[in-house]
Amino acid sequence: MRTTETQNGSLEKIRTAKNNLKNIASLTPLQLNNFLSEKFNASVFLKREDLQVVRSFKIRGAYNKIFSLGKAAKERSVVCASAGNHAQGVAYSCALLGIQGTVFMPLPTPKQKTDQVRWFGKDFIVVRLTGDTFDDCCEKAKRFCEENNSLFIHPFDDEQVIAGQGTLALELLEQSAAHIDYLFIPIGGGGLAAGMVNVFKTLSPKTKLVGVEPEGAAGMKRSLEAGRVLSLSEIDRFADGAAVKQVGDLTFSLCKNFLDAVVLVPEGKICSSLLELYNRSAIVTEPAGALSVAALDLFSEEIKGKNVVCVVSGGNNDIGRMEEIKERSLVFEGFKHHFLVNFPQRAGALKEFVNQVLGDGNDITRFEYLKKTNREKGAVLIGIELGKKEDLPGLKERMGANGFTFSYVDPGSEIFSFLL
Repeated sequence: MRTTETQNGSLEKIRTAKNNLKNIASLTPLQLNNFLSEKFNASVFLKREDLQVVRSFKIRGAYNKIFSLGKAAKERSVVCASAGNHAQGVAYSCALLGIQGTVFMPLPTPKQKTDQVRWFGKDFIVVRLTGDTFDDCCEKAKRFCEENNSLFIHPFDDEQVIAGQGTLALELLEQSAAHIDYLFIPIGGGGLAAGMVNVFKTLSPKTKLVGVEPEGAAGMKRSLEAGRVLSLSEIDRFADGAAVKQVGDLTFSLCKNFLDAVVLVPEGKICSSLLELYNRSAIVTEPAGALSVAALDLFSEEIKGKNVVCVVSGGNNDIGRMEEIKERSLVFEGFKHHFLVNFPQRAGALKEFVNQVLGDGNDITRFEYLKKTNREKGAVLIGIELGKKEDLPGLKERMGANGFTFSYVDPGSEIFSFLL
């Protein structure tokens, strides 16, 4: 439920941040997306922060925070921890302001993001790769600050960072010619959502504000259900820009009071939305950047005839991940399946499988077989892409009818995670 009580990152601070960011952050477009509008029978607009100067909204909060530190930042240097986008914002800000900085990034961070951080930061930034997750490297970054008397630039749980992110909401309301009925906001640590609700609660209180998290990193959703900030023991790092074990105290407070809902979308659905944005609209986004669009299916009936805005938060995607993205999408949509099949160890067995088991439009995409001596049958891992997802029961039936015993590899099982 919304309240009128004063919160950190107030509207006044956000307006000051907007002035600080003048000629620094790009005025990103608010675009009507014809495909999504037709699909959902609504007016669906995309706020294109993937076209921001560092290809994400993070420049807003990073620059506002570092700028607000004044001389102290130059005298002591700054440090941040980030999976990529906040790091780029800090790096770019340091280069603009002539401030030395150290950026801690998780070891699994895509090379595309680490390269961009170095490029934006020029000679002002040192990148240190450490830990498996954001939370791991964040601890080391804070320790480094203590040892070197540096200033820590938190990626989301900071008043000035939240105020900077809130400038996106001011910009959005200035661009929108009509009332916004629904606003979908991606959530990682919650900085963007916290900043935007500060604006909408005052200037557009009737807009329904929906936060969107990846199913495998539901820190805000779980915390709201518990009534306090929780630390998740494990997360799925796939949507790395939103893969945070623990949301912030400030961001939690604001989201608790002003968000109307927080919903979760499976990583496979994120992949499908990412590919759809690329194939239908030529928009290149990262997994976290597609979160808001991925949530539209959950509100398909509610948003009919409404004005809807989805924040596309970032476009820093590594092209090397596209095969994994396609694979996850096919599995989620029900087109791709894996089986462990007992294959007869005789000539012609594979031909028999292809001719008698595979249906029209079905294709073998994976076939791993180690022939064993003195065995009648050998185990084969087979990946099959269906022409029609409704053909799965028929495929299983044909395997059994032709003497191929098998085990289905469930997408939710631990063994399946190793396949991806």
